[in-house]
Amino acid sequence: MPLEVADHAGFCMGVQRAVEMAEKAAQDGVPSCTLGELIHNPAVVARLEAEGLNPVRSAEEAKGRRVLIRSHGVSRQTMEELEKAGCEILDLTCPFVSRMHRIVEESSRDGTPVILVGESEHPEVQGTAGWVHGEVLTAATPEDALCLPEMEKAVAVSQTTYPPEKWEAVLTALRRKVRHLDAHCTICNATEIRQKEAAEMAGRMDAMIVVGGRNSANTKKLFDICRKRCEKVILVESAAEIPPAFANIDSEKIGITAGASTPTDSLKEVVTRMSDMENKDLTQAPEEENHNDFMAEVESTLVRIRPGQTLTGKVVQITDDEVCVSIGYKADGLIKRADLVDQDVKLDDEIEVEVVKVNDGEGNVLLSQRNIVNRKAWDALMEKYEAGEYVDAVGKEAVKGGLIADIGGVRAFVPASQLSQRYVEKIDNFVGQEMKLKIIEVDKQKKRVVASRKAVVAEETAARKKEAWEKLEEGIVIHGIVRRLTDFGAFVDLGGVDGLVHITDLSWGRIKHPSEVVKPNMEIDVKVLSLDREKERIQLGYKQLQPHPWDTAVEKYPEGAIVDGKVVRITDFGAFVELEPGLDGLVHISQCATTRVAKVEDAVKVGDEVKVKVLSVDPEKKRISLSIRQAIEPEVPAFEEVAAPAADEYEVVATDDHVAEQFIEAVEGVEKVAEKQAEAAAEAVVAAEVVEAVEELTEE
Repeated sequence: MPLEVADHAGFCMGVQRAVEMAEKAAQDGVPSCTLGELIHNPAVVARLEAEGLNPVRSAEEAKGRRVLIRSHGVSRQTMEELEKAGCEILDLTCPFVSRMHRIVEESSRDGTPVILVGESEHPEVQGTAGWVHGEVLTAATPEDALCLPEMEKAVAVSQTTYPPEKWEAVLTALRRKVRHLDAHCTICNATEIRQKEAAEMAGRMDAMIVVGGRNSANTKKLFDICRKRCEKVILVESAAEIPPAFANIDSEKIGITAGASTPTDSLKEVVTRMSDMENKDLTQAPEEENHNDFMAEVESTLVRIRPGQTLTGKVVQITDDEVCVSIGYKADGLIKRADLVDQDVKLDDEIEVEVVKVNDGEGNVLLSQRNIVNRKAWDALMEKYEAGEYVDAVGKEAVKGGLIADIGGVRAFVPASQLSQRYVEKIDNFVGQEMKLKIIEVDKQKKRVVASRKAVVAEETAARKKEAWEKLEEGIVIHGIVRRLTDFGAFVDLGGVDGLVHITDLSWGRIKHPSEVVKPNMEIDVKVLSLDREKERIQLGYKQLQPHPWDTAVEKYPEGAIVDGKVVRITDFGAFVELEPGLDGLVHISQCATTRVAKVEDAVKVGDEVKVKVLSVDPEKKRISLSIRQAIEPEVPAFEEVAAPAADEYEVVATDDHVAEQFIEAVEGVEKVAEKQAEAAAEAVVAAEVVEAVEELTEE
C-alpha cells in the first residue's frame, strides 16, 4: 500500500499565523476569547478551549476581555462594537483577507457597488461585506451573476478559497451585466495550488483521504475535487475516523491531502495511522524500522528553518505589498517588496530566499532576497579588501563629515579628509559621481566600511609619475597638455609629471605673459631641456621646436628693403625696432629722423609703428642696422650721376680756366665731407651694437 502525501497539505500561511498567535496569547495570562471559532477545525478549537480561549458570539459577551479576531476576518462594525465594549483586539485576520478588505473599502468610497464572488454565508464573505461603503451583492455561480441587475460600473472581488476556474466563469457572466467592471482576483494562490495538486494526485491514486473539518469550505472543495477523479475518497477530521478496512493494503495506492485549516498534528496522525496499517502486513522488514522510515519521509516535507538560512522556494501568491513563497515549511513565507530584488517575479517562479524570522510575532515567516544579494556583495567586498584591490563606487549622500558611497550594494563612509588630496569645500559635488575607492577600515561584526578616494588618487598618481620618469630623457620631444600658467612660465602635464616651460623658452621674441603664446588645456609638443630627478624638476622648451627668425633673416630682409617694424626699446644711442618676434634691428640716433635730434625720444617712442630701411644684416653676429630717415627721405642720386653732367655743362659756358679749377675743388670738398659723415655714422652704429651686446650680457 504505497502512500503519498501532498506537498501543500495542512495549514496555510494565514491559518498557521492565527493558530500560533492564539496559542501564544493563551499562555500570557490575559483573559482572552475568540470571536466565533478561530478556524474551521473542531480539534484545534477544542484544544484552544482547553487552554482558556473560548469562542464567543458577540461583543457584549466578550466585554472586558481580549478578543482574538479569526483568520476569516470580521466587519468594520464588529470591530467598532468590540472597541465600545472595552475589548483589547488581537487581529488574526489572514493577510490576504485583509488585502481584500482594503480593496473593497477604497473602491467603494465613491458609492461604487461591490460584487463579492463566493458563498454568501461564508464568514469571510460576510466579514468583507462589512467593509463596503455602498451597495453589496454576492454571486456564487455564473447563474447568480446573470440574475444581478444591470449596472454602469462595479467592483468585483473573490472569496480567497473560491475555485479559480469558477471565478473566470462568473466574470464572463458579470461582464454581461456590468458595463465597466473593475475585477480583482483575490483568490489565495496557496488554495489554488492545493486544489490543483489534489486533482492531479487523485487522478493517479486508487484511494484518497482528505483530512480537515467538515464545516471548512476549502476542505469540502478538496473533497469534491478528489471525488471527481477518484472513486474511493473519504473525508476525516481525525485518524480515528479512518475505516479499518479502508484500502486493499496489498495493491492500492493511497494519497493524503488536507485542508488549509487542518493542523500539522492531525495530518501526521492520519499518516501514522495509515503507516501502521501498512506495517501490519509487511513481513520483509521490522515494523518499527518501516514506520520510522515512512515518518522520516513525511517529516522531510515539513522542513525545519532557522534565521539566516538560504532556501529555494516557489512563488505562490503576489500582492501589491508582498510576495508569498512556498519553502516546504508548515507555513509559506512572505517577502516585502522592499526586500525583493527581482520586481518582475511571476507565479511559480523559483527564487532563492533567506529566512529573516521564523516567526515575526504574528506567526509569519519573513523572507528576504535582498539579504542574499547583500551578503554576496559583502563577501565579494571582503575578498577585495583582503587582496588590497580597489572597488568601484558611486557617491550617494553627503553627510556630516563626509560622503556615503554605494559599493555594489554595500554602504561605505568616505571621510571628507579622504575624498581628495586637496581640501573639499562642497561634498555634494561627489554625489552621483562614479569613483574608485580603497577600503581602509572594516568592522565585520557591524558590517561597517570606511573607504578612501584620496588613497587611490595618491597611489595612481605615484604610479603614473614613476612610469613617466622612466620614459624621460634630456633632448627628447614629448607631447603634453598645458595645465596652468604663472607669470614666469607654463606648467605642462607630461602624463603623470609636470614640467616647466620658462617664459623665456616659450617664444623667440619678448613676451609679457605666457598667455600670449599658450592657453590652459592646450596640447603642445615640448623639448626636454634638463632633468633633476632628485628634486623632481623638469625644464622644458617650446620655442626650441619653432623656426629661429635669424635662419631666414637675410632672405626676408635684404639690404635696401623698406619694411614695417615696432619700436620695442630705446637707448641713448638709438631705438631697437622689432621686425618680427625674436628679430630686432637698431636705428641709430642719427637715423631716427630727417633732422638732427638731441634725444631718441624726440623722434620715436616705444610702441610706435614705423617704416625702416635695412642698411645691413649680419646673421653671424645677429645684427641688423636700420634707418628711419632713409626710409622717409627721397633717394639721393649718386655723385657721378650729378657731378658729371654739371661739369660738362660748365665746360661749355666757362671761358676762364681759374673758374673751372675752383669748381673742381668744391666738388672734391663735398666728397670729402660726405666720406667723413659716412665714417662717423658707421662708427656710431658699431658703438650702439657694442652697447646693446653689453646690455644683453648684463640681462643674462
